[in-house]
Amino acid sequence: MQSYRTAVTQLRHPVNVALHANAPLGVRVANAVTGFMGSWRFIILQTVIVAFWVAGNIYLLFNFDPYPFIFLNLAFSTQAAYAAPLILLASNQSSVRDRATLEHAADEAEHADKKDAEILARLTKIEAILAELAGSKS
Repeated sequence: MQSYRTAVTQLRHPVNVALHANAPLGVRVANAVTGFMGSWRFIILQTVIVAFWVAGNIYLLFNFDPYPFIFLNLAFSTQAAYAAPLILLASNQSSVRDRATLEHAADEAEHADKKDAEILARLTKIEAILAELAGSKS
């Protein structure tokens, strides 16, 4: 999974570029945070911190959060309390981006259909002219 910053620098579709350029600061922060929290880097970092926390408190290297690890549970609860709304905000922005991309694709398809209809009408005229020319020569 690529980071949010890498994904933003690789935006190609004009709808995505416009949505990113017009996104409020809160949306950009939510996308960056959820992009990081959904990465292996975050999972590994959090695992290392929790392992160090538990080992340090069990072996009394530091004894500020003894066995039931109440403070660690509080930290996880706080993290979850902030993560859930950020994930929802990023998800909402993703659905807005998807809707805008689909509307843009539908407009492009409609434009292509009109061009195809014009080409078909011209081709039909050319065939009629050729058929008329072929009929007059025989």
